[in-house]
Amino acid sequence: MKPMLPSLTFDRPVHPDWLYEVKYDGFRALLEWNTKGITLTSRNGKPLIPQFPEIEEFLLQYQREFEPFLPLQLDGELVLLENPCKANFSGIQVRGRLKSEKKISEQAQNAPCQLMIFDALQLSGKPLHAEPFTKRKKELIKLFEKLHFNQEADPYSKQLVQFVKAYEDFEMLWEKVVLFDGEGIVAKQQNSLWEEGKRSSQWLKYKNWKYVSCFITSLEKTNGYFYVGVYQDKKIHPIGQVLFGFKPEEKQALQQTIKQNKIKEDEQFIYVEPAICLEVKYLELYDGQLREPHFDRFRFDLEPADCTNDRFLFQQKNLPEDLDISHPDKPLWNQLNIQKADFILYLREISPYMLPFLENRLLTVIRYPHGMFGEPFYQKNCPDYAPEFVETFKHENIDYILCNHLKTLIWLGNQLAIEFHIPFQTIYSRGPSEIVFDLDPPSKDDFHLAVKAALLIKEVLDQLNLIGFIKTSGNKGLQIYLPLPENTFTYDDTRLFTSFIADYLISRDPDSFTIERMKKNRGNRLYVDYIQHGEGKTIVAPYSMRGNEHGGVATPLYWDEVNEKLESAQFTMKNALTRVRKQGDPFRTYFSTKSVQPFAPVLEVLKYNKKG
Repeated sequence: MKPMLPSLTFDRPVHPDWLYEVKYDGFRALLEWNTKGITLTSRNGKPLIPQFPEIEEFLLQYQREFEPFLPLQLDGELVLLENPCKANFSGIQVRGRLKSEKKISEQAQNAPCQLMIFDALQLSGKPLHAEPFTKRKKELIKLFEKLHFNQEADPYSKQLVQFVKAYEDFEMLWEKVVLFDGEGIVAKQQNSLWEEGKRSSQWLKYKNWKYVSCFITSLEKTNGYFYVGVYQDKKIHPIGQVLFGFKPEEKQALQQTIKQNKIKEDEQFIYVEPAICLEVKYLELYDGQLREPHFDRFRFDLEPADCTNDRFLFQQKNLPEDLDISHPDKPLWNQLNIQKADFILYLREISPYMLPFLENRLLTVIRYPHGMFGEPFYQKNCPDYAPEFVETFKHENIDYILCNHLKTLIWLGNQLAIEFHIPFQTIYSRGPSEIVFDLDPPSKDDFHLAVKAALLIKEVLDQLNLIGFIKTSGNKGLQIYLPLPENTFTYDDTRLFTSFIADYLISRDPDSFTIERMKKNRGNRLYVDYIQHGEGKTIVAPYSMRGNEHGGVATPLYWDEVNEKLESAQFTMKNALTRVRKQGDPFRTYFSTKSVQPFAPVLEVLKYNKKG
């Protein structure tokens, strides 16, 4: 069976009575499960189970639960999920070419792929092709509910068959796709039928293009492809070829210009000196070449010397439109090879994980206008020159910035706001949104005291069935978070708990911990600052960089990483991104934990004991 295919559109597909799904980049796959067994078939009719046995193994674990729905036929995309909106195209290509059964088995075990299901074509033997898309989607939702399968895309879930949601709001989903650097969106007419083998205008794919400024190096005579490149170390660096997107008259004029200005010619190519600059849109770089390149426009405002590999690498991350980055090559650290462009790209990559903690919180930043080479300063008030898209909120005569979107985050990065500090509540909260313990040892050499304190606190949390998250401070300490339901508790309530924990630590090890506020009286003990958790106080946001000599990052950790081997200086800009890509985000369940955090019973006991 040939699958139904979407048509490509370059216009935003915002229409009444349409729904929108994340477009995942992998192998189109039709899943069939009947009396003959399970088959997974590619768009070209090739069997995929031998190459991806983990999908069949996962399904067979739930054979009993699937029985009432057999025979079934589901439509989806086989992917290697990188984040909720993006699949790793190159990763699944490599996986798809493996020949060795041993290597396939190893990959299936260590880096399993996911089957993202977006349509139901048959359930319990009943054909659904002729039903409208909304009806098919409802039947698919029922299936996942009956199976007790999660309906959120999660690259770290052991659930290898996952659900692709349909959204009514294009703009909301598009912002999410851009944030996670996904491939794009598929728009579907609500009443569209599933038509085998048809490329339909009832389904439209709208892609998240990236743009590169490049120049033409040659014309391939046999097929009309224009080969393009950029400069790397003053040498021409080829990045691919482009054919589509030109108007007929543009293509004809360009070919004529190349022939008139050729520097040499052979049987296959006509070569020219770099002179004609173009902007080409593409999906990503794969094996050093542009994927799905399309001509966008001529860049008569650029010289070939402006088309460099550094600029190309910077453009690959799809920064917000109409936001110029000034002095991208500006060095920021004395001992570290970090330029402004590196910092901006860090913010771009980490934004999906950092922005949820900044959203609707009064922001205080520490700016380093000269990098680590000059004096920093705190900034609370939004400057007069801030662009219109920067949201603000007035509080106690201060016009605070609300960093609610990627564009604001990158603008702040361009202002060299290195550190992001936030209060313990949002602008809509009545009372704290979380409890945070800041475990700050007297020096970086005493980091082991923060580890000791964290593990003792974890013991208490486990005994009380409380759910805690831990991160480095990015400097010399650790910070433990307890997410709380919104508008439920007061700072007086949380002070009872923070005071209780402080007393507990001191009772367990008075030689290591203290609540003494005077530094000179603390000795070499860790100060347990339970008063710091209060209204108006701030703490560094998860994934924020710090303006210290090692370029530390306030990095979320898994609890099993908190041991005597842990070192605070090991968490930097570079490995913070590596960790998220390889291990996932340890704070990914943070906000869902708020509704199930059993803090109220603990508070009742503390209040009762206080009265007693």
